[in-house]
Amino acid sequence: MRFRAIATDLDGTLLRSDQSVSPRTRDAVLAAEDAGLVVVIATGRPPRWIAPVVDELGDRGLVVCANGASIYDPAAHELVHRIDIAPEVALSIVDDLEKHLPEAVFGVEQGFEFGVDPSYRETGVDLRALIPGLREAPVRTFLDEPVTKLIVRLPHPAPVGSAAMVQELVGERALVTHSTNESFLELSHPSVHKAHTVERLLEERGLGAAEVVAFGDMPNDLEMITWAGMGVAMANAHPALLAAADLVTTANDEDGVARVIERVLDGAFEV
Repeated sequence: MRFRAIATDLDGTLLRSDQSVSPRTRDAVLAAEDAGLVVVIATGRPPRWIAPVVDELGDRGLVVCANGASIYDPAAHELVHRIDIAPEVALSIVDDLEKHLPEAVFGVEQGFEFGVDPSYRETGVDLRALIPGLREAPVRTFLDEPVTKLIVRLPHPAPVGSAAMVQELVGERALVTHSTNESFLELSHPSVHKAHTVERLLEERGLGAAEVVAFGDMPNDLEMITWAGMGVAMANAHPALLAAADLVTTANDEDGVARVIERVLDGAFEV
């Protein structure tokens, strides 16, 4: 039996370093769908950062966003599923992390909105130029509402092991991961990761993990590529993914996703 679904990360994986989709990758995705495969995008990006990808790749249906914390329908511009950290839990996490990491800067993804503590200005990054509609206020003022993703920015460069250290401080209140370096940590509800939400979507179509080829490059993709029937790491991937993957393809700037999809369609890989 051939694979029947593809789940892929975006940044560092499906997208080139300039954030574009190569013609070869676009053709491979369309050919997969023409052949009857279900293609699911699963990204750490919030919903508000999906529009450029839809412009590049076309509407691919529902998108798993925020590392699995939400499911976004680009056509309707609405969230159809969302798993949040409760306000009181988010507040307790901020209280504890501030005690141990006084230089940390906190931000919150809440559905379509992003808020950040004014201390971000000390980082020298002009977030207002990058994020239209940015809300800027003391982080606790945002914590009267559920939090889709709590951002913890540490002084750069953060030492290797920073994510594990924060996870130890947070305990079972949230899951800590990162999609760039360990200076930018992303905390979600403890049940949230990409594999959990992709599995939810595919089960509705009668598809199981064994029928899925999954692609990723960073620790927030680890659960997804170990869950899938065939987990594929990009050549540019984090060492943890390279070690866990069933297959390593070429880098994101070398059409690594397209190369594997083409082989799947040719029947080179089967369940």
